[in-house]
Amino acid sequence: MTVQLNETHDINLRSWVASANNAETDFPIQNLPYGMFRRQGSNQAFRIGIAIGDQILDLAAAHAVHAFAGYTELQGGHFTAAVNGQTLNGMMALGAPVWSALRLALSRVLREGSSQQGTLQACLLAQSAAEFALPAHIGDYTDFYTSVHHATAVGKLFRPDNPLLPNYKWIPIGYHGRASSIGVSGQQFHRPIAQTKPPTAETPVFGPAKRMDYELEVGIFIGPGNALGDVINMEKAESHVFGLCLLNDWSARDVQAWEYQPLGPFLAKNFASTISPWVVTLEALAPYRLAWTRDAADPQPLPYLDSPALRDHAAFDIELEVLLQTEKMRTEGTPPHRLSLSNFRHSYWTVSQLVTHHTVNGCNLNPGDLLGSGTQSGPAPEEAGSLLELTEGGKKSIALGNGEQRIFIEDGDTIIMRGWAQKEGVARVGFGEVMGTLLPARS
Repeated sequence: MTVQLNETHDINLRSWVASANNAETDFPIQNLPYGMFRRQGSNQAFRIGIAIGDQILDLAAAHAVHAFAGYTELQGGHFTAAVNGQTLNGMMALGAPVWSALRLALSRVLREGSSQQGTLQACLLAQSAAEFALPAHIGDYTDFYTSVHHATAVGKLFRPDNPLLPNYKWIPIGYHGRASSIGVSGQQFHRPIAQTKPPTAETPVFGPAKRMDYELEVGIFIGPGNALGDVINMEKAESHVFGLCLLNDWSARDVQAWEYQPLGPFLAKNFASTISPWVVTLEALAPYRLAWTRDAADPQPLPYLDSPALRDHAAFDIELEVLLQTEKMRTEGTPPHRLSLSNFRHSYWTVSQLVTHHTVNGCNLNPGDLLGSGTQSGPAPEEAGSLLELTEGGKKSIALGNGEQRIFIEDGDTIIMRGWAQKEGVARVGFGEVMGTLLPARS
């Protein structure tokens, strides 16, 4: 996967879609993320869309009017089938050369002065008039644990003298999650009912979970997969990544505390996970790459998890924000309360390391598989990516600014996560937001 900047990253590019030229938009012409949409309230099939300002370009409609003529990589039956797909899986399978050629073509036809403006205006739909589906059929979902700050903070709650288990700094820790309960932004779900064991009880009890939490994560969508038995090495790992999204991995902490040993999370995690509708490509994020470093006092990665490219540019500078909106805030029309602001650059393990480690034993990945980064907490207390950390295990309440307080999520609360990359001299690249709402437990 190339990380070199090209004409699509030029900060001076402007679009004939006027809203894409707003300096605060998440979706300038330098971004061009993918999603699945249809007109709100319709029975239409979901179609592939490209976010541009406050609009969506219908990719199949653009292809039908020959918007991509002249690009060799964008011809033939495989590309036509992928563009007309009802999920992004076909597009994900085509690989980086096709993705890059399509990005270039989209950038050119959406720029100011494009001869195709008149034709393509009919291919736009306002985002406010659309509804969204999951970007892909997610065949498998693996959740990792890549923030050393989160792992240390949570570990201290249970093992004050030895918060990190001995394998943490040697190996990317992960578990196989549940793909069927992943939903797109706007997901609503009931408070889960399960077995827990209160600290003062001699036997477990059965009922609604009481310690509901969120986890601020980055989702990693796989593009081309690998055959069973093959390994994706570090040099090729990013060519197998289609893009990134925002991910809220909801958690029932009291359920988790009782069930997680010896085999890890189960009912505490599989009731819901929510992702953003837009998938931002690695090429769009090229200006926001950083050198990846490992503290000299820590174990350095084993050779199969190391490479010059890893050290040079494998980290990403992406701001990650969490907000909470209560029912009272919605009723009174007050803005949601920011809970934390972190950054993906703090991740102890990188995107490429996760892909390589996942396949080092011969495990096969498929287009549309989703990897979760794990909770992205930073080194400062206000950068914590979960309420478990912010409330110090439920010992300290959070004042929300409107007279309300929270220790864990209450029924009717909505969690909003946002992500963006921004710096001087480079166009802002955003992810939009992912929202999810907790409903009361089923009776």
